[in-house]
Formats: sequence, structure tokens, C-alpha cells
Amino acid sequence: MEQFRNIGVIGREGNGVAETLKRLIDFLQARELGVVLDEAVSELLPGHSLRVSSRRMIGEVCDLIIVVGGDGSLLGAARTLARHNAPVLGVNRGRLGFLTDISPDDIETQVGAVLDGHYRLEKRFLLDVEVLRDGEPVGRGDALNDVVLNSGTSGHMMEFELFIDGEFVYRQRSDGLIIATPTGSTAYALSAGGPIMHPRLDAVAIVPMFPHTLSSRPIVIDGKSEIKMVVGRSNIVHPPVTCDGQVKITSQPGDVIYVRKKPHKLRLVHPLDHSFYASCRDKLGWGAHIGKEESDD
Repeated sequence: MEQFRNIGVIGREGNGVAETLKRLIDFLQARELGVVLDEAVSELLPGHSLRVSSRRMIGEVCDLIIVVGGDGSLLGAARTLARHNAPVLGVNRGRLGFLTDISPDDIETQVGAVLDGHYRLEKRFLLDVEVLRDGEPVGRGDALNDVVLNSGTSGHMMEFELFIDGEFVYRQRSDGLIIATPTGSTAYALSAGGPIMHPRLDAVAIVPMFPHTLSSRPIVIDGKSEIKMVVGRSNIVHPPVTCDGQVKITSQPGDVIYVRKKPHKLRLVHPLDHSFYASCRDKLGWGAHIGKEESDD
């Protein structure tokens, strides 16, 4: 197991985040570890005397990054940190928390266990997206959860063509298309009726958003596939392409959008007792109604 000596701390303003950050930093300093703060965290803790780093550089100077916040905070950090190969651990101050699995009340025990070498390391792949206009790139982005092409306006469907590994799949009229990694299969894609995929799968889900024909169903393809979408020239809208709901690229009719697996992977750290299925039971309420029925009897 890796020895973690220099710990980067990332977070953003939110309910109870500053309090949790202080508790985490006090704990790390008590263990005589080097602590490096992200610039946003530094602003939340005025008067500190710790080293501060940009988000872009923190992955180079630290051997473990701890993100305090919700899944959105970790998604934003992941897109920057994946290229540095720095392992990432999440402390949950959000709502759902599929990626940030440590409770603030368990910082000393669970973060301590990770620092002592008791953890599991999981690699999650990301997606690269490129938007071309007349053959020239006009926008790029990357996503840990999903790349979404949508009409950008309610009440207007859009038309596009889908190709996988150069082979024509279909022409579709719908509100858009979600391209989700296994990590993102429990996020936006799930709301659109997509499948839940185990994080270890090397696969991508393609999930239509309110398609005009009910026979257009989600499909799961090889994770190494190249996905191409061509925005129909007859569209009256300029459909946005979003990455994890945080990065937006505005496309135009006739644009070509490529989505491919990113070469760098996120190294996600979990406590030893972490279970994907337990997370699904907890976050998605699997079997909750059964317990209620039994208690009602």
C-alpha cells in the first residue's frame, strides 16, 4: 500500500463544509502530515498558515487528495486530478454521495484507517468530448459521469445521427442523448431510464432523453468505442454539450461531436468496508418498502 505523507485538501463553500475542513486539517496535522490547501479551501479558512496550491498543481505535489463536499465537488476535482494519477478520497457534505463515502463524523476513524494503509483502490475511467465545426475543433471537455447532448430548451426536440466505431446506428428525434460511464450510471442517466452499471465494467451506456419513438431504448457498448453524433442541419436550436453538468459547449446545426475514453483514469480510494451494492441499497432505497411492510404487519 502507498504511504501518504503530503495530503491535498479540496472543497467548496457549502453547508457545514468549513467546519468539516477544520476538523479534517486538525486531524491531519495531529498526525504530523503535510497539508496543502486548494485555493478555494484557503479562502474558506482565513488566517491559516498552510501551503496553498492551485487545483491544477495540487495533484503533482500531493500523494493523496481528500475532497470535502458532495459528488459534484469530487466530479470537478476528478477532471483535473486524473492526469496526475493522485488517489482521491471523498468526505461527504452533500446529499447523495455515491463517490464521497466517508461521513464527517467518521473522519478520525475512516480517514485514519486509510492513512494506515487499510483501503481499497478503484480506477474509474473518464470520457473526452470534442466538438468539430467544418472539421475544426471549437470545444473540448472531459467527464467522469456523463456527456450530455440536449436541445437546451423545453418544448423543442432536436434531431441528430449516432455512429459507433464509424458504423451508423440511427437518426433520432428526442430531447437529447446521455453518454454515461459506469460511474455516471447512477446519476443523470438513471433518471432517464438508463441501466445501473458496476463501476468495474469497461462499458458506456447510451441513453436517449424522451425519444420520439418509444422503441429507442438505452444501449450498452464497449468502453473503448468511439461515439460520434452529428447535429442535424434542420435544427432551429443550438444544442449544448455538457460534461458532468458543469462544463458547457454550445454546438450548432451540422457540428460533429466525438466522445472517447480518456487515457487517464481517476484513482478513487474507498474504506475497506465500502460496497457498491450497499451504496445502492442506501442511496437508492432498495428494499426500503419491504422493511416498512414488515414493520406494519
